Amino acid sequence: MDRVFKALADDTRRRLLDRLHEQNGQTLGELCARIEMTRQSVTQHLAVLEAANLVSTVRRGREKLHYLNPVPLHEIQERWIDKFERPRLRALGALKRRAEEAMTDKPTYVYVTYIASTPEKVWDALTDADLTADYWGHSNVSPDWRPGSRWAHVRTDGSGVEDIVGKVVESERPTRLVTTWTDPAREEQEDAYSRVTYDIRPHDDIVRLTVTHEDLYDEGELADVSTGWPQVLSNLKSLLETGRSLPQEPWLMPTS
Repeated sequence: MDRVFKALADDTRRRLLDRLHEQNGQTLGELCARIEMTRQSVTQHLAVLEAANLVSTVRRGREKLHYLNPVPLHEIQERWIDKFERPRLRALGALKRRAEEAMTDKPTYVYVTYIASTPEKVWDALTDADLTADYWGHSNVSPDWRPGSRWAHVRTDGSGVEDIVGKVVESERPTRLVTTWTDPAREEQEDAYSRVTYDIRPHDDIVRLTVTHEDLYDEGELADVSTGWPQVLSNLKSLLETGRSLPQEPWLMPTS
């Protein structure tokens, strides 16, 4: 937490966070133009913000996009504000980041959370039908989770109804999983799919999980996933860290 307070103590770094809050997913050049500062200076400030986990980055081709990561601010809020104001459990381990695709006008949602677990256990929790049923409310089912395999988001009421289907695009256990998503009724339509990427990386002695949901249909779907992903991934975090998932509200992810 010392790194967070140090990062926030500088006015320039606070302004960088403000710029990302206004428009997330900016390149270094875009931030330099908006902050009116040299690339070298902005790069140094961004390095401090990244070290404090206030900024996360995602590669898009040759570009490096910067996203506001309010997790540390949320932790400060819980520790120094909420417990005095209204003590209650909170599910969020991270807040949403939003960005526009570099090569398309379809919205993208990026979520970063940190889990006290191992990459293998996080991977299994994303792909095991029984585990996903516990914290997600649906079972993620695939024959083998290999590239080209079909997968489905299946109801747990015994009906066998598939609410989301897609293909496995990339599968590198335990670090990376990429899947496409669509409504079963549109499974044959090539342009009807959104795309979800799970990047699982060690972070000191815990795990950093980055979920990127791309090619969303419109701002309405973006608003929906901005509510749903934090709920699902907070449940995942609770399950892996405590052995128990949190109470959850019914939520069906948009498919595209």
